[in-house]
Amino acid sequence: MLTDPRICDISIIIPTLNEAACISRTVAGLVEQPGVEVIVADGGSSDHTPALAAAAGARVLSVPAGRGSQQNAGARVAHGRVLLFLHADTLLPEGFAAQIRAALARPGIVAGAFRFAIGAKGWRFRLLERGANWRAGWLGLPYGDQALFLPAARFQSLGGFKEIALLEDLELVLRLRKAGRLALLEASALTSARRWQRLGFARTTIVNQMILLGFFCGLSHERLARWYGGNRGDKGGFLGKQKMVQILIMDKGKEKSGTFAQVRRSKGAGH
Repeated sequence: MLTDPRICDISIIIPTLNEAACISRTVAGLVEQPGVEVIVADGGSSDHTPALAAAAGARVLSVPAGRGSQQNAGARVAHGRVLLFLHADTLLPEGFAAQIRAALARPGIVAGAFRFAIGAKGWRFRLLERGANWRAGWLGLPYGDQALFLPAARFQSLGGFKEIALLEDLELVLRLRKAGRLALLEASALTSARRWQRLGFARTTIVNQMILLGFFCGLSHERLARWYGGNRGDKGGFLGKQKMVQILIMDKGKEKSGTFAQVRRSKGAGH
């Protein structure tokens, strides 16, 4: 069901790439909500993602791949006063629209997100959820898998997402924090456990944290994306984790001018 632009209040934008396994379920739970439109910005899926999304009731765009650029493309055609950016494997809670409206009506709130929950059993997942929700609540750092939302006017004033290789959600959140507070809602957005199930819990968690460390150390997004992609393909284990640390250290040295290695080389040239 496509929402009349004249009465659209919230636009939900879902970037996709080969999400046929989950997109129907995600869209189906959203399109019947009054005042809500669903836009799927597909980055060139080779499966049936676009057709399934359209059949479920979403408006589908075909755009160049890249999560930041896909989400920006969706935002450009959105009619809602509020934009919500949703991962294809994440489900919103019941009553999400009313909760969003109430949160954005609070003084000083510039954006918000839902609490983080993973659709799998086990104490390790509960511990991960607790850490993510502490980070989002106390540090004001929710990530994209928590369904970030904000007024469309503010998104436009910030220039949208930076079209970078990865961590476009974190980069936007850091800019939003300078403008005001981010609300963390009591209800949870339920994310699939497929990342952890595919690569292993410890491996996925370590890779994610190392990428964040590289980001805050100033590594370029392109280098982090190459590193992330390369490490997703190896066999993991202790040696794989050592390799991640070694690559991070070496890349950090390459990224900055005047590193210890460069100083040594320059000294050697002078003798």
